[in-house]
Amino acid sequence: MSVLKSYFSSSLASPESYFGDRSSCVETASALNLTSSSSVRGLNSTCAGRAALPASRSACRSHTPTGYSVTSSSAVSAHSDASVIVAVVEGRGLARGEVGMASIDLKNPEVILSQFADNTTYAKVITKLKILTPLEIIMSNTACDTGNTTKLFSLITEHFRNVTFTTVQRKYFNETKGLEYIEQLCASEFSTIFMEVQSKYYCLAAAAALLKYVEFIQNSVYAPKSLKVRFQGSEKTAMIDTSSAQNLELVINNRDSRNSHTLFGVLNYTKTPGGSRRLRSNILEPLADAETINTRLDCVQELLQDEELFFGLQAVVSKFLDTEQLLSVLVQIPKQDTVKNAESKITNLIYLKHTLELVEPLKAALRSCNTPLLKAYYNSLEDTRFRIILEKIATVINDDTRYTKGCLSMRTQKCYAVKPNINEFLDIARRTYTEIVDDIAGMITQLAEKYNLPMKTSFSSARGFFIQLNADSSTLPNGQLPSEFTKITKMKNTYSFTSPDLIKMNERCQESLREIYHMTYLIVCKLLNEIYEHIHCLYKLADIVSMLDMLLSFAHACTLSDYVRPEFTDTLAVKQGWHPILEKIAMEKPVSNNTYLTEGNNFVIITGPNMSGKSTYLKQIALCQIMAQIGSYVPAEYCSFRIAEQIFTRIGMDDDIETNASTFMKEMKEITYIIQNANDKSLIIIDELGRGTSAEEGIGICYAACEYLLNLKAFTLFATHFLELCHIDALYPNVENYHFEVQHMRSSAGNKEKIAYTYTLSKGYTEEKNYGLKAAEISSLPLSVILDAKEIKNHIAKQILDRQKSTPEMMRQRAVYRLAMRLVQTARNSRLDPDSLRVYLKGLRKKYEASYPAPGQNDEQQ
Repeated sequence: MSVLKSYFSSSLASPESYFGDRSSCVETASALNLTSSSSVRGLNSTCAGRAALPASRSACRSHTPTGYSVTSSSAVSAHSDASVIVAVVEGRGLARGEVGMASIDLKNPEVILSQFADNTTYAKVITKLKILTPLEIIMSNTACDTGNTTKLFSLITEHFRNVTFTTVQRKYFNETKGLEYIEQLCASEFSTIFMEVQSKYYCLAAAAALLKYVEFIQNSVYAPKSLKVRFQGSEKTAMIDTSSAQNLELVINNRDSRNSHTLFGVLNYTKTPGGSRRLRSNILEPLADAETINTRLDCVQELLQDEELFFGLQAVVSKFLDTEQLLSVLVQIPKQDTVKNAESKITNLIYLKHTLELVEPLKAALRSCNTPLLKAYYNSLEDTRFRIILEKIATVINDDTRYTKGCLSMRTQKCYAVKPNINEFLDIARRTYTEIVDDIAGMITQLAEKYNLPMKTSFSSARGFFIQLNADSSTLPNGQLPSEFTKITKMKNTYSFTSPDLIKMNERCQESLREIYHMTYLIVCKLLNEIYEHIHCLYKLADIVSMLDMLLSFAHACTLSDYVRPEFTDTLAVKQGWHPILEKIAMEKPVSNNTYLTEGNNFVIITGPNMSGKSTYLKQIALCQIMAQIGSYVPAEYCSFRIAEQIFTRIGMDDDIETNASTFMKEMKEITYIIQNANDKSLIIIDELGRGTSAEEGIGICYAACEYLLNLKAFTLFATHFLELCHIDALYPNVENYHFEVQHMRSSAGNKEKIAYTYTLSKGYTEEKNYGLKAAEISSLPLSVILDAKEIKNHIAKQILDRQKSTPEMMRQRAVYRLAMRLVQTARNSRLDPDSLRVYLKGLRKKYEASYPAPGQNDEQQ
């Protein structure tokens, strides 16, 4: 042992970095010079010391417009899964509204840069931050100067109350330094990023502050040429605002956040953390590029048609660990060489070996695939670097070293990971460790014989080796364990305890382990130094595995229900579609309905009594649109979608008569947001607007909002109880009316009427006009009062109808408009042969001629 200790002492100097010279990419931590010299928080703030990768935090104060708010440890613990740090910076003066963002996941060595112009609502910024679910947000201290707080800072702090905020001096948001960081740290395979961002000053500035800060809190630096850096534009993704994501329950259930009754829960059959993360981000930010979507759909189709491919891929993919997190650890260089860092590197080298050994089985599973994307993945796995790294690992690491579950099993794997005869002192240390472990087992066996008790050796990472005994207290001498045993705990009939001798042997065991880990770490560092130049192929592997996992999840979801492949045209046409989340809740197929929107009838008004199914139907349309745009099959018999660049929802509660002022203000904010941000390619869903005020004002607001949206070519579905709104179709030929049918049934006694909900959508507006009068009829109100109410209602309704009655000319113009739009649509999308097309056009002509009365016919009817 004295020889070992001498060797260990002489080896305490830091090993040569396996990523080369550290000094090339790190400055001293003190140089960061945050706003407060005693803190890494905001203005005049204090915070406890930081862990290398913080999972929970002490209470830390950050500057907000209203003073200092505390981020409590309980609030943070609820957010403990978050691992993304984001830097946000906004232009000043004439450049205000131009926003740069940079983010990095502490579990994934990928820097994502964004820069875009936003409006005064900062909808894009808030939406992107919600998708990232940040652990911490970094902004310039000038954004929250007392008395001069920017609107962006105020909005972000308002929307992210449980997120830690940190302010750093504006000088660290330096675009020149940001470009230097990227040139220094970006892996060569992603070097095209330079062309994309060299003139995007704000995202470069954000990158500079972000990377400097992460180095500081992690107490480590990223190795040169080790990071994946990409610019994420918003051109090929659809935007779903946070309110809409919440309304639709995309990833969080509104009643119970732990409940899986969400769109994410419906589709999530992923097997890896990377696949789960990719699915979540895709749901919150769907694709807006039909070619990319169809490429995914081709893969899902092949997986559904080829069972051998599906089960083969699923079996391999499920064995992968978190490849992104593995990469993150491998490319970081600790500033201090501790036992914890040494153990971490050894563990991750075992994970790396495990991951690379799965490449060949993954290739074998993909060998017979036919779709272009799966073929591309197979070709990517032909990369010789995977084999080179594995061969280099095999020269040092034992072939039978494996990733295993269980802390003792994994400890054993780490101890004996390095092959024998590579380091003589390591071999001696491992023999010593084995002897100690054998002595512990022997001692516990002797104790069991001494006291005639069925004792066994157990292990936990917290306690080390300890003794366990399964016995009822009545079988013990005097009902107690012998006095030499300490730290006794009991759960049911299982006793856990130790002894002074066992505690000493555990200490010897730990000392031996430290020596083993340190010497193994030196060997691992040398090995990593040799394989580092090839390690960037893991970025490609991580991307392949997460995408395959998500596509397998889509295919799995399809096997559990009758989903169909969506098409992409200029029409939203769904035949017998149903609500995917409702199906999961009800465990049976919900009532199906049709949907049809085109440029010619892009505005649908939906009416029906409370609880008839309006809100559910509206959510169903949005969910099906999102499913189609992420590359999933859709719950319907047939479906065609127009790509939506934005999806907006304003969803009310069917069973809630919204009357309070705060609800009305919420409605106004939501409809204002939609009006300010919608465009011709939006999908807009509005439910029960204007119910928080008087009927006259509500109708006025709804009418004005409809007229504004009718100027767009957006697809809009508008559910309302204001039947007066239905007559807007007389002025706008692109408006269609639909309603949910109900049936009236008499009770067996014959004196009470009940409503049966069919949840079936039909053309026209609802005949259920007098909910209040029908309720009055079955109450004890005097008959005379009810008759007076009916007379007044009929008189007012006749006046409104007379003002809104369509003239023959209006009906003719409406018919001409619809015929023209059908002809345009046929010219764009028809796949009919000449004879079938001729029959279809004759049918259109007959429909046109029948859609409005001949001259004079309307007068005769009157």
